[in-house]
Amino acid sequence: MTAVVVSGARRVFDGGTVALADVDLTVGEGELVSLIGPSGCGKSTLLRLIADLDAPTSGSVSVFDKPAERARKDQDYGIAFQQAGLLPWRSVRANVELPMQLRGSRGSRADRTTRAARATELLALVGLADFADHRPHQLSGGMQQRVAIARALARSPRLLLMDEPFGALDEMTRERLQDELLRVRATTGAAVVFVTHSIAEAVYLSDRVVVMSPRPGRVVATLDVPLGGPAERAARGIELREDPAYFERVSAVREALHSGDPAPDRVPS
Repeated sequence: MTAVVVSGARRVFDGGTVALADVDLTVGEGELVSLIGPSGCGKSTLLRLIADLDAPTSGSVSVFDKPAERARKDQDYGIAFQQAGLLPWRSVRANVELPMQLRGSRGSRADRTTRAARATELLALVGLADFADHRPHQLSGGMQQRVAIARALARSPRLLLMDEPFGALDEMTRERLQDELLRVRATTGAAVVFVTHSIAEAVYLSDRVVVMSPRPGRVVATLDVPLGGPAERAARGIELREDPAYFERVSAVREALHSGDPAPDRVPS
């Protein structure tokens, strides 16, 4: 089963602005695919179509062989944005529990116990078990993003949609959270669609990097990144970032981004 299939997606906004033009994208189950391109190329618009937060003008989007709307209602995916979006009046634990609370039986003691156990498990997964009773304002920006990732995983989705989740962080925190995401992915097996402006981040995290053109957004290149699985990448850390194979892939993505002509649909690894 594929996690995501986008076929001929076109998005035209009021006034005639064409954001996306005939985009095709397939994401395999358990695969991490990054979307990269210049500002305004439609990366976030494409992610919103997958999340059913917007609808294509033409074309189709399916998630695990369901229409995107059905997948949203079934909570088949978790989503994380650049801003953590935590509720300031709720504890860290209560923020993580929120998706389960909205879906479950709020008055049931068994349901409350299940939610608490799941939140404890997820906070341990992202290294925040000791901060469960803190409020968001007591956490750093990087810690808040980890809570947002834990919340996105609350209902054990097989797909994570991430829109520049580390974009506002300093470089050291960003690299730590990249490793955290690799570790979470290795543990959960979730597929990920990841929007970023960073070539280095895209290469470090991804199985494939999808390069998009300036508006109207089209897929102009898809590059494989054969640098090992998520657990291996997280374990290698700085060593991988200094590997010649890593730099070669970074250069390949940069060339595809700066190419004046559309690249082939697939660039050999």
